[in-house]
Amino acid sequence: MSDVVRLETEGPLAVLTFDSPPLNLFDDAVFTGFREAIDQVAADPPRGLLIRAEGKVVSGGVDVGQVFDGMTAQRGGELWDELLATIHVLEELPLPTVFAAHGLCLTAAFEIALACDVLLASERARFGLVEIVVGLTPSMGGPQRLAERAGPNRAKELIFTGELFDAATLERWNVVNRVYAPETFDAAARAFAAKVANGPTKAHAATKRLVWEQKEHGARAADALVADVSGPLFDTADLQNAVKSFLTDGPGKATYEGR
Repeated sequence: MSDVVRLETEGPLAVLTFDSPPLNLFDDAVFTGFREAIDQVAADPPRGLLIRAEGKVVSGGVDVGQVFDGMTAQRGGELWDELLATIHVLEELPLPTVFAAHGLCLTAAFEIALACDVLLASERARFGLVEIVVGLTPSMGGPQRLAERAGPNRAKELIFTGELFDAATLERWNVVNRVYAPETFDAAARAFAAKVANGPTKAHAATKRLVWEQKEHGARAADALVADVSGPLFDTADLQNAVKSFLTDGPGKATYEGR
């Protein structure tokens, strides 16, 4: 993709890595690399996506001097529309998406994390939507997606204060899914992402569709979609082979190919 955003393949798993030392600041090159990587994943979907970063921190935030220099109201609105369009593509991928935060994770990186299905964190991770330091509100979907996970009052607290919050706190708030020890974090995050990527891909896509419908319209609306999204799973090779494996070898022995 670029020198600062890499997209690599590990079996059925795609791994998107931010690598723009020393702070992985989101400048024009990182934003462009991120958009191109997500578009590539959408065009040729793997069976899972892991988003991570190299270096001491996940990201120190946006490169304010470059990105906001000379910014106007019109251009600001256009920029947020462009970035939110990529966030929407990320959310709508028909596969599990996992974000791994090993250290400080600020602003744009945190907002990307909130758009993923699962957020994993090291005990050393710290999170913040600190846009108040430049008189801005988070505008890549952070407030609304944080409110979905933690509730509106917690979302406002985090954003109004501009404070940093540790992984354990955000796990209690249902923002972070799992917290791992720092010394095993990278291996644990890769293992988790690989596990879901090796699962029944079409069933995972159906799960995402039903959860999304419930979130948008309620449980009864999701109920109305079950026949359409779950019924066709009986025609998939993964389900048919898993049923045979279950009957022959017992539960938990099946392998999947995403078909």
